[in-house]
Amino acid sequence: MSPLLKRRWQTFKKNKPAFVALLIFGSFFVLSLCSELIANDKPLIIYIKEENQSRLLFPLIQNIVETDLGGDLPLLVDFHDPFIQEQIEKKGWAIWTPIRYSYDTIVRNGEMVFPSRPSLENWLGTDDHGRDILARILYGFRLSVLFGLCLCVISSVVGIIAGLLQGYYGGKLDLYFQRFMEIWSGIPVLYLIIIISSILIINFWVLLGIMLLFSWMRFVGVVRAESLKVRNMDYVRAARALGVSDKQILLHHILPNATVALIAVMPFQINASIVTLTSLDFLGFGLPPSYPSLGELIAQGKNNLFAPWIGITGFITLGSMLSCLVLIGEGVRDAFDPRVFFAQDVVQESNED
Repeated sequence: MSPLLKRRWQTFKKNKPAFVALLIFGSFFVLSLCSELIANDKPLIIYIKEENQSRLLFPLIQNIVETDLGGDLPLLVDFHDPFIQEQIEKKGWAIWTPIRYSYDTIVRNGEMVFPSRPSLENWLGTDDHGRDILARILYGFRLSVLFGLCLCVISSVVGIIAGLLQGYYGGKLDLYFQRFMEIWSGIPVLYLIIIISSILIINFWVLLGIMLLFSWMRFVGVVRAESLKVRNMDYVRAARALGVSDKQILLHHILPNATVALIAVMPFQINASIVTLTSLDFLGFGLPPSYPSLGELIAQGKNNLFAPWIGITGFITLGSMLSCLVLIGEGVRDAFDPRVFFAQDVVQESNED
């Protein structure tokens, strides 16, 4: 780690709210990446002891059929079937996940009326479709963050290229592209998604592509401003006079100066992407109901006011996620701000005196 990067990291750690938010958000994100190992309707390991042999089965990576567990039909196993559970207990044992439901598993209990209250079996209750809320939050948290990360990374690449070319070459290219962006940004995104959803089947990648058409413009202004400022610096002029190609100047002289501003903007872009996805899911124009969605969970809370645990759970989850991202973004912005370094140096010199 370079001394400059180490100093930025120390500056970030001194910002206690940002550092705590990073730990909380990182912990939950790591847990969500292991959602299949925490919330699943399949056991992690099954041990079957028969007369001639013993077998270990791994349902998460294997297709287990009923005949493997003493059934009569070669059909995929429903591990919540009482007969299957009885066969496993007779012939061996199984290691289950802490939550025995996936995000789309229907809780089978004839005595329950959905949505059901929190219980020992369903820690945060179930929604009006009989699905475990905690399992949907785990998978929905992962989906929202990955959607925001993918959209932020791809749109930043497009925005960097557009901003570098605009700022470095300027002139008519800059003028025409700015007019294009003004027109393009005026297109109503929600209406466009409604039209496209009536033609295509919306999924993760289609929605990501639609949002990418507009999200890249948020990075152009930052990169363009840095390019306009740096292109007239003496070291850029010297490189141009020595015959260095435009590509090398853009990559090695201008882009590093714009990277600092970009890193400070990225957490807020991820935040905005998650809010957009949640809003579209809440309105019913986002991902299909088969996807685990925080927006769909909040919509269920609105439609089932007599089951307040649904809305409260969705609000706390989304509010905590966005609050952590905002605090992380502010910490990153301060860590990369040269004025903070100058203030620290002044304070250190005054203390030494």
